[in-house]
Amino acid sequence: QVQLVESGGGLVQPGGSLRLSCAASGVILSIGAMGWYRQVPGKQRELVARVTRAGFTNYADSVKGRFTISRDNAKNTVFLQMNSLKPEDTAVYYCNADVVDRFGGRGYWGQGTQVTVSS
Repeated sequence: QVQLVESGGGLVQPGGSLRLSCAASGVILSIGAMGWYRQVPGKQRELVARVTRAGFTNYADSVKGRFTISRDNAKNTVFLQMNSLKPEDTAVYYCNADVVDRFGGRGYWGQGTQVTVSS
């Protein structure tokens, strides 16, 4: 069974930084795109950033220039460096990965990590 485990969330003041990590484990044949999404109560989950296996990235307009997504293919891990954080970045952040395992290909989600930006 493939699992995605996130870490690095927490409470930070406006203007501060956080780094999220997400590691995939299990019997994994390959991983395609990996990404970060976020969700606040009462709203739909939205894309924050996504990176292909080759390293091509795309970002939500609201985070461009402040967040950077990266990955370590050897460790099946994706990172999200978040700088200049704003209160509106407060949300539960979820990791997502397109994984090929012994049963085929499908998308997996992590359990989520809370990010709170507040003074």
